[in-house]
Amino acid sequence: MANDSKERGFAEKLEHGLEYFIFASRWVQAPIYVALIFAAVAYAWKSVQELLHLLHDFATATESTIMLGILSLVDISMVANLVNMVVVGGYVTFVSRIDFGENGDRPDWLDHINANTLKVKLAGSLASISAIHLLKSFIDITAAAGDKPLTPAHEKVILWQAIIHGVFLASMILFAFGEKMQRHPDH
Repeated sequence: MANDSKERGFAEKLEHGLEYFIFASRWVQAPIYVALIFAAVAYAWKSVQELLHLLHDFATATESTIMLGILSLVDISMVANLVNMVVVGGYVTFVSRIDFGENGDRPDWLDHINANTLKVKLAGSLASISAIHLLKSFIDITAAAGDKPLTPAHEKVILWQAIIHGVFLASMILFAFGEKMQRHPDH
């Protein structure tokens, strides 16, 4: 009888240790989030380079060149926002809470974030970034073509970017619908 009790106690300790190890494995993701932060810093440097390039050529730039430069900066900003959302949202959702203390800069969306909400936000960001790329391509191609008709190669680029953008939009809508269904199953 005492032997059964010892075996049960050992099995429970083993199970508890395994569960603790599995739960602690979430910290494997922390270095990934740190790497994304360093990548965002590198991308921030790219935005400074883009701005300097835009300002350097500003006096002789055409309207479409200025617009493309500004769209590049908007694109960089949106990608940086996406990275930040993945880092902060992913860390809070999958690794550990962040203690902001009395800091008033805490993003409101962190109060109600979960994996599904994060997916919807990410899909929306990807659709927005895709829209910027599509607009940049359209401006770039039409500015280069001038009064000439678009070549089949240019039309193909625009078509494929539009299809990809449509897929991002459809995904975003489906994620948002799924999120709404999970929150409000009676709707």
